[in-house]
This record gives sequence, C-alpha cells and structure tokens, in this order.
Amino acid sequence: MAVSCCAAIDYGDLMNDFYELPLRVQTYDIDFAGIVSNIVFIRWLEDLRLGLMDEAYPLVQALADDIAPILTTTRIAYRRPVTIADRLLGRMRVAGLGRVRWRLAAEFIVGGAVHADAEQEGLFMRLSTRRPIAIPEPIRRHHAT
Repeated sequence: MAVSCCAAIDYGDLMNDFYELPLRVQTYDIDFAGIVSNIVFIRWLEDLRLGLMDEAYPLVQALADDIAPILTTTRIAYRRPVTIADRLLGRMRVAGLGRVRWRLAAEFIVGGAVHADAEQEGLFMRLSTRRPIAIPEPIRRHHAT
C-alpha cells in the first residue's frame, strides 16, 4: 500500500502562507530568443527554498546541527515565457509535511499571472550518518502554528 509522504498532517491555512521574493532577470538568464532559460527556474527555486527555510531554520544553523535539506523531486510547469523586461515575483509555501518528507509549492508570477509553477519534495538528513531524519522541530513548529 502506498502512503503519501505529506498527507498525514493538516495544518490548515498556515500552509497557504507564501514566502515571496522579487526576482530580477539578468542578461545571462535569457536564451537566444530573449526568454528566460528553463534552468534558471531551478536556481530561483533554490533561492526561494533557502529564503523559506531562513524564516524558521536557516541553512547555516541546520549545517551547524549536522542537518542538511535534500531534494528528491522537482517538477516545473512552464506556462508562459518570462523575458528580461518582466517584473517577476517568486512565491513558495510548504504544501505538506509528513514525518520525514516535506512538499513545497512555488509560483513565478508576472503582473498577477502565473508564468510557471513548481513542486518540490524532499527530506532532511543527518550529515554524519547520511540517514534521513524527522522534519526538524523548528520547521515543524513554524509551519504548525
């Protein structure tokens, strides 16, 4: 029987709270057609995820605690092109927390329209053992209250 990694806990409205970050399109982000390259969205997801973590459990603290976030899945749907002239807003929220895994949802918005959306799944591991651990308490607490 398959069990969803993140469906076990219902946190209600809190998982609708987005971390938001204005994103600047650089000249090196665009391809020959003047559109942001797909790979740039991966970098932006990393920026969003680290910003989201900073609110509850900054990466520097996690590493000092012998803990690292690990991605297991990234899915992106590119809906509309993003160009260098666009004012882009990235948004990410915790979409689900299981005992060990978490699921994140992100949107890339220009002028109120979603140009891409993404979902990432991951876990945390103890660096010294390379073994998965339960979601760190600061993250669980921050997204449960």
